[in-house]
Amino acid sequence: MESLRLADISHFLELTGSSENIVITSHIKPDGDAAGSSLALCRFLEREGHKVSVILPHHLPEYLQFICREGISYAEDDLAQASKKIDGADLIICLDFNTFSRAGAIGDKLAAANCRKILIDHHLNPDRDAFDLCFSETQVSSTCELLYRILLALPAVGGDPRKLPKESAEALMCGMTTDTNNFANSVFPGTLSMASGLLEAGVDRDAIIGHIYNEYRENRVRAMARLLADMKITPEGVAIMVLDKGTQDSLDIREGETEGFVNIPLSIKDVKISIFAREDGPLFRVSVRSKRGWSANSMAIRFFHGGGHEQAAGGRILIPEDIAGPQEAGAFLAGVAARFMKHE
Repeated sequence: MESLRLADISHFLELTGSSENIVITSHIKPDGDAAGSSLALCRFLEREGHKVSVILPHHLPEYLQFICREGISYAEDDLAQASKKIDGADLIICLDFNTFSRAGAIGDKLAAANCRKILIDHHLNPDRDAFDLCFSETQVSSTCELLYRILLALPAVGGDPRKLPKESAEALMCGMTTDTNNFANSVFPGTLSMASGLLEAGVDRDAIIGHIYNEYRENRVRAMARLLADMKITPEGVAIMVLDKGTQDSLDIREGETEGFVNIPLSIKDVKISIFAREDGPLFRVSVRSKRGWSANSMAIRFFHGGGHEQAAGGRILIPEDIAGPQEAGAFLAGVAARFMKHE
């Protein structure tokens, strides 16, 4: 990761220091990095005496609720109240997304808000022109890692992670852990340095790992077994898993419980790319992961109206634009795999 610019840190201090009502937000269907970075920054700014509201588009999945039992409001519960808080903000800080459309129902409101805005993100192609200050770095594991570097550069922390609020340190560890799949991917030298610093600060990593990976409901494991049993692997080395609404309903699969499923097929020697598609209303939400040398991001951009990172990306299959109905998802993905691998 490149060194942070002193001018950007000074600008961050000026923007936060002159603001009375700060709103922090992140992307739809928040994952550990979105939730962790939002909570970590919130608790730090609160300690520094700022009035802060965290507004997320959707609720956290059950496996992440341990990091924050209070202090977050959700636009899906009360869009009017969320909009009112955005209208009253004099500074909006956006975390873990690169464009306002990723904020769902509040995206247009955020874009139109007549206040200053900061972006902190690790995805490709940020919409820099929409923000007064943009911290964008792709050579980090997560937005949590980038935020960690920013916080350490502030005078109140002075490079010592032990001076971070306890909740901030724990939330940063959670977000970095989930975005690296517990250090299995997207790990950089700074990632390990961050982990070391947070451990020195007293973070109980074993407890965090227990919450994230060892408190699954039985239904989630049975859904994983069903998907792996039905998984298709194309001759080109692309693993395809499809979870339709009927299976989700029969197994009572809840929001966020399929997190991480897409990574499992990459443990197979001859699998180069893994695709997981989950039916969600009038579309399928698609996750793509790839081994080194293969671009999940390129596949997501070309075929799934999405994008992300080089080896971890996402998108959608639209009904009826891409397929006539849910029953065609598997065949569509097989066709995508064949076309993509032919030209890579």
